[in-house]
Amino acid sequence: MMRALSLIAPLLWAALTGCAAAPKENFYVLSASVQLEHAQMAASMPNIRIVIGPVAISEIVDRPQLVTRSAPHQVAILEQERWAESLKGQISRVVAENIAVLLGTPHVSIFAQGGVSDVDYRVTLEVQRFESVLNEAVTIEALWVIHRSVGGKPTNGHSLIREPVASPGYNGLVAAHSHALGSISHDIAAALRAASAF
Repeated sequence: MMRALSLIAPLLWAALTGCAAAPKENFYVLSASVQLEHAQMAASMPNIRIVIGPVAISEIVDRPQLVTRSAPHQVAILEQERWAESLKGQISRVVAENIAVLLGTPHVSIFAQGGVSDVDYRVTLEVQRFESVLNEAVTIEALWVIHRSVGGKPTNGHSLIREPVASPGYNGLVAAHSHALGSISHDIAAALRAASAF
């Protein structure tokens, strides 16, 4: 019996220490990057009602893990570096927050919050590229469409943004994506201002 215990004990210890040494997972969120002081030239449109979404995104990056490009024809799916919420949801939220600041309106919501009734405009996005190169740059390419609730043709737009990474590591990578979405939000806000002029 004692011999059996002496054989089992090291195995149990190895199992316990192996579990304790499991790699830590890190979670990231995209953030609105447009600040009020940078939007002073934006038209004040306090009564305009806008809904952002839905957002479509490439299946390559539509997953919980961060995905980085490691070679021209190769990507790395990072098991320990993860998004805290769905990437589609984050993009909708960040663009909505940026648009609210740029247009000076509190009436900007995201599609997931329920329907598209009682709004003036709906903005849909198709993110064709969401590329990350660690410690170098990110690229976001998106097609977006502004739909009017009453009459008029939709306004189609295209944004291609390459944003250098300002700080090393994955935090810098995520921050660069946030800034790139800020630039796309500027493009959409300009088109919304033009659309509302007619």
